[in-house]
Amino acid sequence: MKWNKQSVKDFLILNLGTILICLGVYFFKFPNNFSFGGVSGMAVILARYTTVISQATFMTIINMVLLLLGFLVFGRGFGFKTAYSTVLMSVFTQGLEWLFPMDQPFTSEPMLELFFAILLPALGSALLFNIDASSGGTDIVAMILKKYTSLNIGKALMVSDLIITLAACAAFGMETGLFSMTGLLFKSLVIDYVIESINMCKYFTIVCEKPEEICHYIQQTLGHSATLVEAKGAYTGQQKFLVLTVIRRYEAVHLRRVVKQMDPTAFLMITNTSEIIGKGFRGVN
Repeated sequence: MKWNKQSVKDFLILNLGTILICLGVYFFKFPNNFSFGGVSGMAVILARYTTVISQATFMTIINMVLLLLGFLVFGRGFGFKTAYSTVLMSVFTQGLEWLFPMDQPFTSEPMLELFFAILLPALGSALLFNIDASSGGTDIVAMILKKYTSLNIGKALMVSDLIITLAACAAFGMETGLFSMTGLLFKSLVIDYVIESINMCKYFTIVCEKPEEICHYIQQTLGHSATLVEAKGAYTGQQKFLVLTVIRRYEAVHLRRVVKQMDPTAFLMITNTSEIIGKGFRGVN
């Protein structure tokens, strides 16, 4: 792995995302027996039937078995980020169990605890997905299934999460089971929302008569590029120009103000977009 500014940034995000998942799982998911899928959900249910092995230890065992399986199947081609995150999650969770043993939930409000049990892991997972990483676990199973079968991986993981969630009803009763079902329903929505928020940019379509000054500002001040298209006003028949550009959210306010100063007659259309692939944004994988 070659280290540069971007790889160091990704490594820090990898650690932060993994730690957020651990905090949500250990402090909020485990004490309340919330089991909405994944390795942590399996660990919660398995620990219900024994007092010898804790939830954190079960999660570590399952993660290590899946990690070993991943290396056996993919060899050296197995992803470094996924392997590192899996190991870090197991070590960090075991450390939390030793330093902060949890005999009961923080509060007597399970809905409040469910909120953090969803939010922290979802935020962590979104950070990992955004750098093309994952926390391992059932994602490793998905990678193996994708290699050897023609199964729809998304549906297979959905079914496995649903089975784990339904098992929580049998293991802990309907109240915990329904809380787990709620967590399963909202987990994916929160992850998608966080990913979109992280990548959110503003797409500008500027109809103007003085494109040179606007393009100069976009290139020299904001450090982005733009596409210039010749156009013609349908009503006036006058020559117009379209300036197309994508910039970060915090830059949008400045560009909007500057455009109106440079060309008061300019017409602006500004929309949100979260999937930008190209130079200055995300690379094509």
